[in-house]
Amino acid sequence: MRSGTYERLECLYQRYKGYISTRELLGEGFTNRQIAFLTEETYLEKVCHGHYWMLQCGYRKPFDYKCIEVCLSNPRAVISLESACYYQGITGTEPKALTVATQRTDRSAMKMNFPLERHYFSDGNFRTGIERVRTELGSYNIYNAERSLCDLIRLERRNADDKIIMEVFDFIKARKERYGRISKYAELLGVKNLP
Repeated sequence: MRSGTYERLECLYQRYKGYISTRELLGEGFTNRQIAFLTEETYLEKVCHGHYWMLQCGYRKPFDYKCIEVCLSNPRAVISLESACYYQGITGTEPKALTVATQRTDRSAMKMNFPLERHYFSDGNFRTGIERVRTELGSYNIYNAERSLCDLIRLERRNADDKIIMEVFDFIKARKERYGRISKYAELLGVKNLP
């Protein structure tokens, strides 16, 4: 590849912070063939359809990079269940697979470089408890602690032992404003057995 291609890539490192889309690369004058070659040469890492991480840009992937990359793949996806609790700092153990929720009618493909567990939620309650997290390198949707606790109980998570459920409940109970909302969430989502 010509040296000018590498020089243009160096310029991108100053303008983009780690993640870049195929559309942005094409807009900067790169061809699909050059993008494929830069991926083979490990200048770019394909994180999902249409999005890349610039491996030699000087940035490290952030702690919550999986959340950012899932929402690059599907902007409507929401981090849920055990993963939501982990990325909010409520629990200390990262789940083996990132759990995400999408609307029942959302059938978009989500092929990621890490294990993903997808749940389809009904349209009526899908938006309940969504919070938007904005970071320097990207944004993502995540369910709040109250919604996550209700979903863990409601879906009778076999891999979510009582310890996780109690950690989340204790976190909510320690914050008065959140504790007041838990019964509303439980009623809305049909959860009867709160701890």
